[in-house]
Amino acid sequence: MNEEILVMRQSELKRLELIKKVIAKQLTQIEVSKFLSLSLRQVKRIFKRVKVQGDKGVIHQLRGKSNCRRISDSVKAKVLRAYGSRYKDFGPSLAVEKLAKHEGIAIGRETLRKWIRQEGYEAARRRIRKHRTRRERREYSGQMVQMDGSHHDWLEGRGPRLVLMGYIDDATSRVYGRFYEYEGTIPAMDSFKRYCLKYGIPQSVYLDCHSTYKASARDTWYHNIYGYGTGLSEFERALKELKVEVIHAYSPQAKGRVERLFRTLQDRLVKELRLSQARNIEQANEVLGQYLIEHNRRYLNEPVRYANLHRRSPSAHELDNMLCKKQEHPLRKDFTVVHDKKLYQIMEFTSVNRIEVREHVDGSMKMMGRGRSLRFKAIADRPIKKKRVRLGQLKVRLPMDLRPKVSFGTIRPRPRSFLTIG
Repeated sequence: MNEEILVMRQSELKRLELIKKVIAKQLTQIEVSKFLSLSLRQVKRIFKRVKVQGDKGVIHQLRGKSNCRRISDSVKAKVLRAYGSRYKDFGPSLAVEKLAKHEGIAIGRETLRKWIRQEGYEAARRRIRKHRTRRERREYSGQMVQMDGSHHDWLEGRGPRLVLMGYIDDATSRVYGRFYEYEGTIPAMDSFKRYCLKYGIPQSVYLDCHSTYKASARDTWYHNIYGYGTGLSEFERALKELKVEVIHAYSPQAKGRVERLFRTLQDRLVKELRLSQARNIEQANEVLGQYLIEHNRRYLNEPVRYANLHRRSPSAHELDNMLCKKQEHPLRKDFTVVHDKKLYQIMEFTSVNRIEVREHVDGSMKMMGRGRSLRFKAIADRPIKKKRVRLGQLKVRLPMDLRPKVSFGTIRPRPRSFLTIG
């Protein structure tokens, strides 16, 4: 005798018990519809199926059948083949976007996550997020901008290692950035100049304590004791001239918004550079500009208050005169100036005693006297000073037969001198 085994859920067992009470005329169909929160019409359907099919009449009729909206195996194989060849280290969210854009395949994120998890890819695992204390955003756009440099192998070995100088508005999360060969004063000034020309001058800038953004303890000590310099780094001094407040962060978590931005860019932007086959800094900056348009369109936030606190930027020429390295040197009597171990000749008369040397971001240099640019030229041929040799430093080795003979006699003590008062 063949016995059929039925697998039911608890809700279906509950329905079956109540329908059997209806068949036994212990309950009415209206009462069962209230107990099961079903319509009377649905209860009648279940009642008829149980009378005809028996206990399996309460089981859903689609159980065991494939979904008519199920993605075909050929599409699944195509997706996994494309993911394994081009998007192997992409996360599910980014991979879904690229599959729709480049492959023309639209699938759900969790569907792709399930498929690549079955294949054993590491990117399917969710990232563990640590607990952070939330800091309220600034209310206005331009009220504070977080700035930092990200050192990373952005081109993945196809070109030189680059540094991304990144900016993110604290209120709106608007992002600006540009690639440079290193993180220093000139890249910081050049990127800040480009930001100001595009969006305006922000009220404050949130920075870390990198030597580019904060003066060393030695520079500050010399300024406090002797008055040399300004006690500020060159970038701090330039922002002070622009009336921009500088706020220093003493931990990466303090400026977490820009740190999280770099984590996103090191995932998504690196893959965009890979797909575009960027191999140098010019191509990388071109891809970055196109990427930031889409990034800002998608992730821009609405500020709490709609006033824009970015100040109107001065002209590029005025920005160049402030966003540059400035050092003062004494003017010698022969109208020469020593700067960076090089000698320069001032070609015109000036009555100043000190010359201000300005090094601009484009590599040019100016020498200023009382706000006026002076003509100068570099002195290439300088006299070479001969080193003086002291007698104590001159050592001559004589042969043994020419060495003077010294006889050691009795060593007499040196007489003491007395002072007689009288």
